[in-house]
Amino acid sequence: MRVIFMGTPAFAVPTLQCLIDMPAPSTGSPRLRSGQAGRAADIVAVVTQPDRPVGRGRRVQMSPVKELALAHGLPVLQPASLRAPEAVSELASYQPDVVVVAAFGQILRPAVLDLPPLGCLNVHASLLPRWRGAAPIAAVLLAGDAATGVTIMRMDAGMDTGSILAQAAVPIHDADTAIELSGRLAERGADLLAETLPRWARGEMAARSQPEAGITTAPQIRKEDGRADWALPAVELWRRWRAYQPWPGLYTDCQGRNLKLVRVQPLSGWRGHAAPGCVVSVPQGIAVATGQGALLLEEVQLAGKRAMSTADFCCGQQEFVGSSLCAPPLAG
Repeated sequence: MRVIFMGTPAFAVPTLQCLIDMPAPSTGSPRLRSGQAGRAADIVAVVTQPDRPVGRGRRVQMSPVKELALAHGLPVLQPASLRAPEAVSELASYQPDVVVVAAFGQILRPAVLDLPPLGCLNVHASLLPRWRGAAPIAAVLLAGDAATGVTIMRMDAGMDTGSILAQAAVPIHDADTAIELSGRLAERGADLLAETLPRWARGEMAARSQPEAGITTAPQIRKEDGRADWALPAVELWRRWRAYQPWPGLYTDCQGRNLKLVRVQPLSGWRGHAAPGCVVSVPQGIAVATGQGALLLEEVQLAGKRAMSTADFCCGQQEFVGSSLCAPPLAG
C-alpha cells in the first residue's frame, strides 16, 4: 500500500509513527493495485510545511514531522503550496494508494483529493461535526466540554465536511491545557488510524455522511485572542488560559508592559468588591478581580524577564497589589 503522509506539528508525529510501524492488509483488496496486497506499508513520501524561523533568534527549524521522517530515511517534500500544478504532478508521480493527513496546515484542492484510489484520510482532533476548523482543541476547552475525541474522515473539498470512517471519544480533565489534551488526542488518533486503514483498504467498512445537526466551527487562533478581558468570569479566563497553551497564552498589560500569565487558577467563590482588573491580595496569594470571581495568579512573566512566582514578582513590584490591569491595545 503506497502511502503519502501529510503533517507538520507534534500532533502529527504519532500518526506518522503508526504508519511506519503498521503492516499493510494481509489479504488482497480490489481497491489496491494488482500485486500489492501483503506488502509492508510503503510510505513513498512525507509532505510537511517548509522550514521556518522560530524564537527570538529566528533560527530556522524543521517541523517535528520532518525530523521523524528524516530519522527513518523517508523522502520529504516541502512545497510552499499544493495549488501549483507542478506540486500536484510531483505527488501524482508517487502513485499513492492513499494520502493520510494529520494537521498538515494547507487546504487540499480537488486535484490532490482525487489522486489516490483510497482517498485522502484525515485524522481530525474532534468528534465531527462538532468543532470543524483549524483549532478544534482550543475550541473544546473554551466551550468547557466534558469530552472530545478524534475522527478519521475521508476528506472532500469542504472544511472538515467529509464522510466519517471512525470515531473515538477522549475525556477532558480539569487540569488539561491544550498541550496535554493534544498529546492524548494525537496518540488516540494514531491508534484509531491503525485500526481503520487496513479495514478501509480491504473494503470492510463504509464511510457515513456527517449529520446536519450539531455543527460547530473552530476558527484559527490569533495573537489577540490571548488578551485578558477582565470583565469576563474567572472561569472563562481560566478556560482561555488552558486553550491558548503554548501560544498565544493569556496576557495582560502591567504599567505599559506585557505581562504573561504563566499559571492561573479560578477563585469562583471570591466575594470581594474590587473592579474587574484590580489586583488583590487573597488568602491563597495574589489574584485579579474579574467580572465574576477572581483569577489567582500563581506564576507570571514580565516582558523581557524570566517567569517567576507571583510572590517573587511582587517583591520587585511592590505597587502591583492594588494596581489595575488592562489588556494592551490592539495594533493598528
